[in-house]
Amino acid sequence: MIEADRPTIASMLKDNGYGTAMFGKWHVGLRYSRSDGTPAAGWEDADLLKPLHTSPLDHGFDIARYTSRSHKSSGPDIVNGKTKNFRGPGHLDGRVAVGATGVGKELDVEGPNAYVLTKLGSRHSDNAIDFLEGHVTGSDTKDSPFFLYYPSNSNHGPHTPDTEIDGVPVAGAARSKSGQPMDKRHDYIYENDVALGRMIDWLEKTADPRAPGSKLIDNTIVIFTSDNGAEVNSDIATGPFRSHKASSYEGGHRVPFIVAWPKGDVGDGNGRTGGLTSPALIGLQDLYATFAEVVGAEMPDHRAGQKGAEDSYSVLPAFAGASLLDRPPLFFHDHKEAKDDPAVSVIRIDSPKVSGKPYPGQWKLFFDAALLRLGEANPYELYDLATDQWEANNLIGQADLKPLIGYMTNLALLHRNSGGHRLARFAPEERVVFDLKSNGSVVGKSAKGAILKAPGSPLK
Repeated sequence: MIEADRPTIASMLKDNGYGTAMFGKWHVGLRYSRSDGTPAAGWEDADLLKPLHTSPLDHGFDIARYTSRSHKSSGPDIVNGKTKNFRGPGHLDGRVAVGATGVGKELDVEGPNAYVLTKLGSRHSDNAIDFLEGHVTGSDTKDSPFFLYYPSNSNHGPHTPDTEIDGVPVAGAARSKSGQPMDKRHDYIYENDVALGRMIDWLEKTADPRAPGSKLIDNTIVIFTSDNGAEVNSDIATGPFRSHKASSYEGGHRVPFIVAWPKGDVGDGNGRTGGLTSPALIGLQDLYATFAEVVGAEMPDHRAGQKGAEDSYSVLPAFAGASLLDRPPLFFHDHKEAKDDPAVSVIRIDSPKVSGKPYPGQWKLFFDAALLRLGEANPYELYDLATDQWEANNLIGQADLKPLIGYMTNLALLHRNSGGHRLARFAPEERVVFDLKSNGSVVGKSAKGAILKAPGSPLK
């Protein structure tokens, strides 16, 4: 899923002297090997005794111990000491399926390499602490910074909380505000709290080998966030936002983003004091540019044909409470509420000026699937999240907002056709569009010097 030559946050930081590791759920592509060592086409022709052809190690991580995707589908069920449902490689360490037995897709059913869903929490947490301790004490690593990516399996379904993590009970330990026991789903959510708390406790008590007299918590950027909204559609799960996962309404993608970095004047490292709350518009894709600014790394040169971070924007000022009114737009896709085609596109901008007139608000405009599929913009819903975060009042027909709708529509077309806001900066005003027909003909605007190649077709 990630191109071999595409830089990632991990590869960028590694190139800038960081030790890099990830523990938890990968789920962004890997490739098995066949018995002869060549790349496998998929699961059916994979030999689990052979090193993976492609793994997180190919995308910037020095160390990776992980599940290949969601934990239920990453390994078999073990029932009464026997394997059922051969559907995944179990625990992966770098390129190695550690539980492979060599008997077909059979995996170990007992011992430290057995794939047990209710032991994932402690396994990933232990691996993370082992990495951190090894990094700050190793003679070859203690003088360099580290990057730890921890995409926990919890709280994705099925809900399989561990018994305990580092002596802290998890299963059966979740409590409501009133102190009442809760269900397994909440135990699994609580597992995140325990794992994160363990890492923060470690940072607070561990001396920074590069800064005598300081603890690691002082100069470590800690971020807690999520990749999408809750899978459960309820007021408890999604709060005051409409819908949930797989929706372009706010409940589908608006998630917590909590960051602390005392030395960078982002929080004070004291959990008992209140932090700032920022309305700044950010997306997880912005972390590449943000971390690049932190470490002083060059961004990819798109004019020179380099790949990477096409839609990333440094949000470092927002970490300290600054607004980001001049940032490029954000786009959301995939909308299960769409009537005909879920390939909906949504553009979000804050308080733009259109022909010199300000339009204060947090504007969100929906387009049907024609924008993505055909490059044709048909807006059909408009909301101002500043006054309507539930997205209940569609303003698309409001006459005084037509200039705003036109502005956002043109902006969406520019970015759709450019491939990212960093590419939109130098996109030509005149576009050349070719409509390839099944009979090999081509319909489109002629352009001086344009060359169209289609190997194997009648096109010349």
